[in-house]
Amino acid sequence: MNSLPLAWLLDFGLAGVAAMSLLEKFLPVLPSYFLFVLVGVMTVQNMDDLTWTVLATCSGSIAGALAWYAIGHLLGDTRCQRLVDRFGRFVFLKPALYRRLTAAYRRNQFLVTAIGQAVPTVRIYLALPAGILGLPLGPFLLATAIGTFAWNAPLVTIGYLLRGSGWDPGMAGIVVGLSMMGLELLLVLLFRHLRRLA
Repeated sequence: MNSLPLAWLLDFGLAGVAAMSLLEKFLPVLPSYFLFVLVGVMTVQNMDDLTWTVLATCSGSIAGALAWYAIGHLLGDTRCQRLVDRFGRFVFLKPALYRRLTAAYRRNQFLVTAIGQAVPTVRIYLALPAGILGLPLGPFLLATAIGTFAWNAPLVTIGYLLRGSGWDPGMAGIVVGLSMMGLELLLVLLFRHLRRLA
């Protein structure tokens, strides 16, 4: 299982977990719902471990979001748009998605940021337009933290609960992944409904 992308970082304990969570924001080689279940299965031994591991994943994810925010702020809209148009398809960020993320921030910025952390791909890149638009950093980080905890904590906990079940970590990730796809669909529908109400 350590042959999986980024899984070797788990050998470095909580620092490795945080680093993996940060890198997941830049190298979306495996879905986050697979990686965080894997973290729970492979590293969490007891409830104390669970608490610290969840905090480590959240710290890494928030740091990754803050890095994307800084990139957007430093590069600005024109340069980011050019980069997305040219290279976005290589990192699952299509220009149409980038424009939708930017447009979403014309509505409830706090809610968009929090809910966006529970939508794959969106959770990776949402901070880029936030930085471009210069959203207030305090509320942005708070919303990111809330959404990140709501996403990471259940996934790591599921991994921990599956640890003693005899499930192979890879199979556990697949089962959870399929379940999360259903949840994602519900979240997308909710997001669209909220957008219409705004």
